[in-house]
Amino acid sequence: MKLLALVRLAPLALTGTALTILLAGCSNPVPLEPADDAINPACAAVSVRLPDTVAGLDARETNAQGTGAWGTPASVLLRCGVPVPAPTAVLPCVTVDGIDWLRDDSGDPNFVFTTYGREPAVEVIVDADAASGFEALTDLSYAVGFTERVGECITPGG
Repeated sequence: MKLLALVRLAPLALTGTALTILLAGCSNPVPLEPADDAINPACAAVSVRLPDTVAGLDARETNAQGTGAWGTPASVLLRCGVPVPAPTAVLPCVTVDGIDWLRDDSGDPNFVFTTYGREPAVEVIVDADAASGFEALTDLSYAVGFTERVGECITPGG
């Protein structure tokens, strides 16, 4: 009730930054679990370089270290420091802007992309009903590129 009274008494006082702060206080952080290796310094390097938009969706605040979220509702999620995946012949590997990703589409329309040949590993979950996986990975490639490259995908027969 006090907030409503303030708005009624001083409608012109809530401009610019004050209005932005007021509105930001209304949104809740996206609740995520940090990955086991989220405290890795490379995850900090990734986190500080996360873009303001991914696949056309605005960034959201999260409650966990080494994470990122975009969209309302959150449709692209990132966690740095997930377990480094072992070689696999089951999941397809795609390369986007020099970053190799394993693609798990078993939860379609939610696709899980995990970096391959990078330490620490980064996981990106994309709701394909709300965002393009390719566009999301493209937008995140600069930040994810700050992880160490230790291997690469090998195509069959290649």
